[in-house]
Amino acid sequence: MFSKKTAVILALFFFLAANIFLLIFAGRSRTSSSFLPYRVALSIVAPFQEVATRWIRFNRDIWHHYFYLVSATEENNQLKKKIAENEAKLNKFEELTLANERLRRLLDFKHALTRPIVAAEVIGKDPSRWFKTVVIDKGEADGIKKGYPVVIPQGIAGQIIEVSKRHAKVLLLVDRNSAVDALVQRSRARGIIKGGGGEYCTLDYLLRKRDVKVDDIIVSSGLDGVYPKGLSIGRVTHVNRPPAGVFQHVTVSPFVDFEKLEEVVVILPSVRLGAGMQR
Repeated sequence: MFSKKTAVILALFFFLAANIFLLIFAGRSRTSSSFLPYRVALSIVAPFQEVATRWIRFNRDIWHHYFYLVSATEENNQLKKKIAENEAKLNKFEELTLANERLRRLLDFKHALTRPIVAAEVIGKDPSRWFKTVVIDKGEADGIKKGYPVVIPQGIAGQIIEVSKRHAKVLLLVDRNSAVDALVQRSRARGIIKGGGGEYCTLDYLLRKRDVKVDDIIVSSGLDGVYPKGLSIGRVTHVNRPPAGVFQHVTVSPFVDFEKLEEVVVILPSVRLGAGMQR
């Protein structure tokens, strides 16, 4: 019995010999197709030739598709990489656009103020549930001191409570320890804005007889010596005037969205030019 390897070699030898036989007799006679040995050899060899041809084509197609898929995969990876790079550039451009809009509003707001200011960026937030504070990237080196008001174009953000050389901590308006002397813009009724510890404030110590309604605008009175007069604080969302007692219970929704606070303005004291003169 022949081994498989020997059988394959013999088959290949027979296949080559038969092809050589056909070529010799086909070359000697123009009517080789009618020559009996040629016809017999052709009928024997042809199936092997067909199998060999199909096998060669099959393997060629496999390699062709394999290289095509490898090329397509590489091209796909390159396209994904370019898409990711373009998305990153687009996101960066969008962030720059939004930052530019915020800075433009701050610049316009600066022109509306009569006191010098320092623009700062929020770089940290107190994770505690009990305190509502943020950290900004400006400090004593920039002229900032404890007690200075912090605002944005939409309204009051808070007050400086701690200062280092390059940083400062801001107590936000909604903190329970925050207080702003305020007015109802429409009726000029006066009260104290206190932080509610969440997303709202209350207008405390507003006498029952004072006129206040839902949707009234609350502004700073300027009487607390911290915030300039007329800065926006928020809008009245609820009024409860009890039948007895001295004060009303008023809830105020701040204009500032403290969850989206990114850039702020610290208002500095007026610069004295001389006796009795300020800039």
